[in-house]
Amino acid sequence: MKPHPLFLSLLLAGIAYAQDLSPLSDLMKTTWPKNRTIHVVFHGHSVPAGFHRTPEVKPFESYPHLVNRKLKEQYPFAVLNVITTAIGGENSVSGAARFEKDVLSLKPDLVFIDYALNDRRLPLDKVEKAWLEMIVAAKKANVPVVLITPTGDSSAKISDPDDALCQRAVIIRKIAADQSCVIADVFAAWVAEVGRGTPQTDLLSQVNHPNLKGHELAAETIFKALQNAGLKK
Repeated sequence: MKPHPLFLSLLLAGIAYAQDLSPLSDLMKTTWPKNRTIHVVFHGHSVPAGFHRTPEVKPFESYPHLVNRKLKEQYPFAVLNVITTAIGGENSVSGAARFEKDVLSLKPDLVFIDYALNDRRLPLDKVEKAWLEMIVAAKKANVPVVLITPTGDSSAKISDPDDALCQRAVIIRKIAADQSCVIADVFAAWVAEVGRGTPQTDLLSQVNHPNLKGHELAAETIFKALQNAGLKK
């Protein structure tokens, strides 16, 4: 199962022009008494909120916590405050409507956005508009943004470019390239893992929520994207 060529071209464009996170890396390396608390926000729907098999929520087996652990291993002197502003069932239009109040009010140093699974219920033009609203607002506040393509769904045809989930992944890649945002292409990693023979059900706790293994795959992809963007030792 090979990624669609458009996926690859957009992904490469995103990598080439992504925002440099090395200033944030320097901040994370700063030691006491000159350091300060660094606020990292995960904004989105049920997956970053930690839902596994609904209604069970497992935050310590979900990618925001797993990414936090990876960051702390790399930056032992950093004081990290990882905040989840995600809401189960929400899409990007609702997320954009509360972005200033619930996210930017926290004075974040880094923001992650993950809405693609639920954005399948929205037209593509509304999806693009909502994501852009959040990105523009973050840029005005000088906050770097990492866009996350979706984790999988057993009801989706993840190798079909016409599938709604695949289309949302493509538009997120396009937005990342156009807006010079860092992209964590979890969907590409997910498709590749399934292409190596792993059934989607081995990565899912239910049809649309990852299990620990799926979240670990997402966390690894996100952390690599951060490193590629300048978060290095």
